[in-house]
Amino acid sequence: MTTYHRRGITEEAAEASIYQACQRLRLPTIRSTFVELAATAPRDQMSYLGFLAELLMSECDYRDRKASERRIKAAGFPRQKSLREFDFEANPNIDPATINTLATSDWVRKHLPLCLIGDSGTGKSHLLIALGTEAAMAGFRVRYTLAAKLVNELVEAADEKMLTKTIARYGRVDLLCVDELGYIELDRRGAELLFQVLTEREETNSIAIASNESLSGWTKTFTEPRLCAAIVDRLTYGGNIIETGTESYRLARTRARTEASTAEKAATG
Repeated sequence: MTTYHRRGITEEAAEASIYQACQRLRLPTIRSTFVELAATAPRDQMSYLGFLAELLMSECDYRDRKASERRIKAAGFPRQKSLREFDFEANPNIDPATINTLATSDWVRKHLPLCLIGDSGTGKSHLLIALGTEAAMAGFRVRYTLAAKLVNELVEAADEKMLTKTIARYGRVDLLCVDELGYIELDRRGAELLFQVLTEREETNSIAIASNESLSGWTKTFTEPRLCAAIVDRLTYGGNIIETGTESYRLARTRARTEASTAEKAATG
């Protein structure tokens, strides 16, 4: 057993003892910063308590950052997207103030749904991933999936007598992000299984979806009218519906680049 003495210890021995203690206590940030901070503390007129607070807060910040990274990785996003990267000027249909409010993740805390509806290229998947990332950074457990992939997984789970376990797994996360809802027609069994997931989460956890179909067009995806109405109710009641529009800004950007390239070639030709 190692004994640490309060007095009569050299600076070198003190550093070695602190380093060893940080290893045992698993404090990597304090271990890597205490020497530099101790050297600057007198110059900054830092008290003993201030010095200790600075060390402990740096360790807390590191752990929070690593926990956020783990939650983002566990969410299974297909790519990184952030709200800082979103071009609001390219899509005037989307209100920045509304998105910034959603970025606080208060809607996740209140177990409310979110629907992002619009044509391809209008930014709905970008916003879905970015808002899901914000929720993960805020401490919520998030899971991303494609609608078709989720339904296929539920069908396989039902065939293998694992449906209850699978639905419970999707029910536990704080925010379930379902992308590309409406791209394919679901048969009655697939729609019913998806409805079970929505019911499991109703008023207990949030769900966010991105769809290329307006709510009135969901009958193309969920062909049974009553089931369609029930699903629409689960996905919209008390939540936010954001329409991203019909004009693809990705296509507009591609056209603009093409036109600029053509004009440049013509000018230099």
